[in-house]
Amino acid sequence: MKPAFKAKNEPGPKQEKMKFVADLHIHSKYSRATSRDMDIPNLTRWAKLKGVGLLATGDFTHHLWLQELKQYLKPLPGKGLYVYDDITFILSAEISSIFSQNGKTYRVHNLILAPSLEIVEEVNRMLSFHGNIASDGRPILGMSCYFLAQELFKISQELMLIPAHVWTPWFSVFGSQSGFDSLQEAFGEYTDKITALETGLSSDPAMNWMISGLDKFSLVSNSDSHSPSRIGREANIFDCELDYWEIKRVLEEKDKSKFLYTIEFFPEEGKYHYDGHRKCQACLRPEETRKRQGLCPVCGRPITKGVLYRVEELADRPYGFCPDSAIDYKSLVPLDEIIAEVKGVGKTSKAVEKAYLDLVQSFGPELYILAEMPVQELMEKLPESIGQGIVNVREKKIKALPGYDGEYGKIKVFSPDKERRNAGQLKLF
Repeated sequence: MKPAFKAKNEPGPKQEKMKFVADLHIHSKYSRATSRDMDIPNLTRWAKLKGVGLLATGDFTHHLWLQELKQYLKPLPGKGLYVYDDITFILSAEISSIFSQNGKTYRVHNLILAPSLEIVEEVNRMLSFHGNIASDGRPILGMSCYFLAQELFKISQELMLIPAHVWTPWFSVFGSQSGFDSLQEAFGEYTDKITALETGLSSDPAMNWMISGLDKFSLVSNSDSHSPSRIGREANIFDCELDYWEIKRVLEEKDKSKFLYTIEFFPEEGKYHYDGHRKCQACLRPEETRKRQGLCPVCGRPITKGVLYRVEELADRPYGFCPDSAIDYKSLVPLDEIIAEVKGVGKTSKAVEKAYLDLVQSFGPELYILAEMPVQELMEKLPESIGQGIVNVREKKIKALPGYDGEYGKIKVFSPDKERRNAGQLKLF
């Protein structure tokens, strides 16, 4: 298999042989609010464009999707993984748990990874006793986190359990509207069996480092993609064998020699970074929310407390503290967003799509260009404005307009004057 970051026509020795990009959380076309293009051929095509070498299948609980997985994917003998057209897949599903515990209602999403279709069948059989797993690719079940973990590990100790987007207000283990104050409250004796924690788009590792109780867990970042072009927007960089059990070991042990770094959104771009009330277009920093006692300044009703507020609420360290065991990370802006800002058009426009495809087909996968292409090559080979935009992002010379209450934030890579000049200069191929 080709290295995930390998650029077109670039000699192999420049790349580390075992290095690959992993996106461990996506959805299929059978989940609500997802693209009809979320099928294996389209996912494979986009994985190659992005530079993702290991991609989650998503939604293995859904019977129709499971049939497609069996149709397309071939097992990698002895590796606990599957392959289609040179892209490796890992079997995954997300469970939405809505349950009552100690007189309170909780809503938590958990990610499950499995090493074989045989184990998947057993998991699905167990889950089917607790709800309708055929209704949606991400089924809603009445199982508590503790009970879900208990039943999963009865089936197999080889399963991976990862609490999903752990800070999202409405559906996560720490969510301000629906979550717990600690993992122990949620998972009890099974806390130590958690493989990793998924930070989500609205937080980054530095925010999570503010909570000492999370130090023992690897922090993973994944796209949670609902359309093919969004896979890899957050991801994980490993330098280990493409092997389910080795990846599991690396995550459980926080092996810094094998788990190199994560690719992150700037957390301000996530939909729930700040607090707010979307209907009133009210966006508040946590200190403003506290001053207003959690009420909207426009309508006076309770606002949705975002990720930053919740992190600060549970933090026992200042921002900027970095544990010795921390895995590094890089904050990036998707390439199509940089192109769109340069051109002064929407990122879904045909002009952006053409420019994007021209770039990745000429210089290598998107994540290679964004994260690892040498600066000199960026400035010599890419259009000047695009190269400078990527350098600005790497140096964190950006302006962030934070997201809130379900609204994505915006990252500006250029000043307004520079953006206008770029729009007139960009001519690709």
